Amino acid sequence: MNLITVDALTVHNERTLALDNVSFTVREGEFLTVIGENGAGKSTLVRTILGIQKPDGGSVTLEKSINGKIGYLPQQSEAQRDFPAAVREVVLSGGIGQTGLFPFYSRAQKARAAATMEMLGLAAVANKNYRALSGGQQQRVLLARALCAADKVLLLDEPTTGLDPLVTKELYETVSHLSRSHGMTVLMVSHDLAGVLKYTDRILHLKNRVLFLGTAAEYAKTALGKAFGAGEN
Repeated sequence: MNLITVDALTVHNERTLALDNVSFTVREGEFLTVIGENGAGKSTLVRTILGIQKPDGGSVTLEKSINGKIGYLPQQSEAQRDFPAAVREVVLSGGIGQTGLFPFYSRAQKARAAATMEMLGLAAVANKNYRALSGGQQQRVLLARALCAADKVLLLDEPTTGLDPLVTKELYETVSHLSRSHGMTVLMVSHDLAGVLKYTDRILHLKNRVLFLGTAAEYAKTALGKAFGAGEN
């Protein structure tokens, strides 16, 4: 079943054409990686899927079961690295959109946050200040936060920016495990093709339009893939 359907999507950022007639689908349980150079329209695509940015043409259709249930991990900013809160509080805040009229977290939300921290190896630092954590730990906390907002789908925008290679590998393994063992559907934007290639199911290569869409193995054999670093894996 397709959870996300992008059909002939065209988006301008002011007067610049960011996405030109882009079409693809994301299947349930799939790990799809969107790659491309700076300015290729990757982040614009994520914002449009989330409804933050409006298309000028075409459409984005979300399967009704995932409406309001997409976890989003944006590019980490300096402000995000400086959350003055305990890890548990940051993770719990992912469920704030589900509290409705009541400004308190339910027992179920607290249990879900605890289970998510346990799954991501964060239980031991649950009471620590987020600012005191390493970059890799902080990114796992933000991933846990996104999971508390998501039942089925994760959108990750350059989640490994600024992380060292070992931490990057651990994050890819975690995301891959969520997809393959927990049925999570993942759409991830990345520059790091060589690093992510063995974890992702399919590659979407953008340069404002679709240059390639297919399996990671197929992409690695193309001239485009080799030029972009697939041969380095």
